[in-house]
Amino acid sequence: MWIFSRSHGGSAENRRKCPLDAKRAQAQSARGMELSVTAPNDSRRTGRARGYAEALLMVAASTLVGLLIAPRWGNEPVVLLYLPAVLGAAILCGLWPALAAAVASAAAYNFFFTAPYRTFLIHSPADAVTVAMLLLVALVTSQLAASMREQARLAMAHAARNATIAGLARRLLSCASERDIAEVAARELARLFGCNVVLVSGPDDPQLAASAPVEMMLTTGDLAAAAITLATGDPAGRGVRRVNLADWQFHAVASDRTVMAAAGLARDDGMPPVDEGQQPLLANLLDQVALALERARLEGEAREFAGLRERDRLRSALLTSIGEDVKPRLNAIAAAARALRRAGSSDKALAATVGSETAKLVRYIDNLVDLSPGSDRKPIETGEVVIDLYRRSVQKDGSDVHLTPKEYAVLAELAKHAGRVLTHAHLLRSVWGPAQQEHVDYLRVAVRGLRQKLERDPAQPKLIVNEPAVGYRLAAS
Repeated sequence: MWIFSRSHGGSAENRRKCPLDAKRAQAQSARGMELSVTAPNDSRRTGRARGYAEALLMVAASTLVGLLIAPRWGNEPVVLLYLPAVLGAAILCGLWPALAAAVASAAAYNFFFTAPYRTFLIHSPADAVTVAMLLLVALVTSQLAASMREQARLAMAHAARNATIAGLARRLLSCASERDIAEVAARELARLFGCNVVLVSGPDDPQLAASAPVEMMLTTGDLAAAAITLATGDPAGRGVRRVNLADWQFHAVASDRTVMAAAGLARDDGMPPVDEGQQPLLANLLDQVALALERARLEGEAREFAGLRERDRLRSALLTSIGEDVKPRLNAIAAAARALRRAGSSDKALAATVGSETAKLVRYIDNLVDLSPGSDRKPIETGEVVIDLYRRSVQKDGSDVHLTPKEYAVLAELAKHAGRVLTHAHLLRSVWGPAQQEHVDYLRVAVRGLRQKLERDPAQPKLIVNEPAVGYRLAAS
């Protein structure tokens, strides 16, 4: 697993390692136009005020043009001059400035072009209808134009998000190992969101794997928040209800089957690293990281499977050599010893010793491997399950069953000794190696997977039987 995070260590050494101002400026300059960062409140207020001002200026320009043409052509054409102003405000400034322009247009037309002039009073019913229709048309037009503007903005945002996701996926495709994937993911997340990211392997014994943009450290609270995300798949850390005292905000990097990592992000200024509008983008990016990690693990299992096949091929060659070369010679020695004893040799004790030791050696080889002709190629049938060790295939009710390399290795070891109880240590040593023979949980996970795929009722296993405190055995047919 990978834990994506970083620490806010307060020591002088950490401060020397983390030039925050330079790091933040470098990260923000590298982002370019790929991601829109939420502006501060003052900037947003300034932008809204500028939008209203531009909308009112458009209305003022339309009024000025109307004052110029009204003496010559009358007031009726002036009504149409305000519609371009409303459309322009909706397209350039948004819905609310456009609505303000619509109201201002109706008010300006009433003030300058309906009798009595320079007042907001209306004496003529026709003028009242004109002003009302102008207001209605302006409001509807502003709504439609603003809606089109919003749709275009959303389309551009979706296109930018898709381009960002595709860019990360393209970079992850060039990674061959989980460590490479972690380094690329940390660097890209730090660049896109302008925050600090550290990759730590774990969760049992967390160790630093990669960091971006500089080397960081984890605190105990950060590790606790990451552990909660890894265990539950729920967000944890700063700004989240669970473990809010942590410096980091963690999100799960999960596949369909399990939580593979926890992604922790934090900003130098203590602000939330990802705002609400960027949450979907972060989720999609983490899905790409999860897919890359899953791909790397599947490739590792494929390489392990190829190694197992090569080992089995060498084992088959060795067994064939023993069966064809060693066993016949042992049988010949045993036959010669029996012939000497029947012939009344002068040294009967020596002949008996040779025959006895030869018989012991034959039994030893027979116990080591089954050397009967074709035994390594004959499928093992137990109930509705057929196990073909030679072709490395497993079938249930005539249909192929896909097993992981570890699941197949456990099943093959049980099948070689069908009906016998194999201890936990024996299975762990045979499948995972001597260094893992104390990790019984590994074996339990593999057996649980086998029961889910092979048993009629996994809750009441009949094929792979548990011998409490001892091990497992494969029920012989």
